[in-house]
Amino acid sequence: MAKKQILIICGEPSGEMHAAGLVREMKKIDPDINISGIGSDLLKNAGADIFYDIKGLSVMGLFDVFKKLPKFISLKNLILKKIKSGNWNAIIFVDFSGFNLRLAKKINNEILTIYYVSPQLWASREGRIKTIKKYIKKVIVLFKFERAFYKKHGVDVDWAGHPLLDIVKPTMTRDELINNLKLDRDKIAISLFPGSRKQEVKRIFPIMLKSAGLIEKNLKAQFIVAKYPQVEWDTYNELIKKYGVDVKIVEGKPYDCMNIADFCLVCSGTATLETAIMQKPFCLIYKTGLLNFLLYRPQVKLPYIGLANIVAGKKIIPEFIQFKASPGRIADYTVKTLKDPAKIKATKEDLFAIRPHLGETGAASYAARSIINFLSKS
Repeated sequence: MAKKQILIICGEPSGEMHAAGLVREMKKIDPDINISGIGSDLLKNAGADIFYDIKGLSVMGLFDVFKKLPKFISLKNLILKKIKSGNWNAIIFVDFSGFNLRLAKKINNEILTIYYVSPQLWASREGRIKTIKKYIKKVIVLFKFERAFYKKHGVDVDWAGHPLLDIVKPTMTRDELINNLKLDRDKIAISLFPGSRKQEVKRIFPIMLKSAGLIEKNLKAQFIVAKYPQVEWDTYNELIKKYGVDVKIVEGKPYDCMNIADFCLVCSGTATLETAIMQKPFCLIYKTGLLNFLLYRPQVKLPYIGLANIVAGKKIIPEFIQFKASPGRIADYTVKTLKDPAKIKATKEDLFAIRPHLGETGAASYAARSIINFLSKS
């Protein structure tokens, strides 16, 4: 039997994390399967052949998309050329919906199409379901409520559960990190997660640093910054120097930064769900360019943008978005919460209640089996 040939397409760090987990599990089931895709060393180390590095593909807002449009067009043409020159059994799209759905249209069912970490149509621009129905043959979702949404629209869908349940684990004990960073055990630890994209860090980190400056006027606090490897050190250091807040930076260990924290300030995105899984009280912070905000906000149908609140079906974490993302508001909430043990306890209980909605551990393994079975029947 000929080896299966699979393409996998992701475009951002969070999507690549899930793509890598999927590739690793698919290789366990079928060691001979050949998987080629776009990614970085993370996907390569999972067992995929990389033909394009995703560094610089992340975008934040419509105008950033326009700036990088030539790069996206070039990449799309490269992938289409690769499809025509090979004998591929399927292509797996992972997240990155703005690019991937357009690519799916161009592929036009020439090969089998599978979507893992599907677009959040239930949150905004539901009309994209027409594209999914026409150009995607199998969808694998992470949240239980997503399965019902896609079934309602007649899409072939499986619910795998959320891979983060297997991924979100500290690499060391709390005491080890305290000792490594030479932290003061008598001070409250607050961890800052300003995003995994350079644009996010430049826009949101200043708000967090100003908030930290206000917090330390009211609490004996120390601050830890979770640095993502894809964002240059200079981006962080320049802002820290500008705002004069004493922080400790930890690179590539977000779950250790969460584990050590009494409270977290978190940029909207995957990190909010990761923090929820760690059951750490936090607040969500997000700010984009004004024109981007005015363009996108009317398209969002849900009352919340944070995954913890969406999954819970109620507001358990405050969301400081755009005009409300002021250091004064954020600092005030943080200080009041940390001074209220009953509030901390209730928040942790609400966060714990989210876990059953995320499925069981082993989501990437389930997704891999689902895809392999689908390929064998197609």
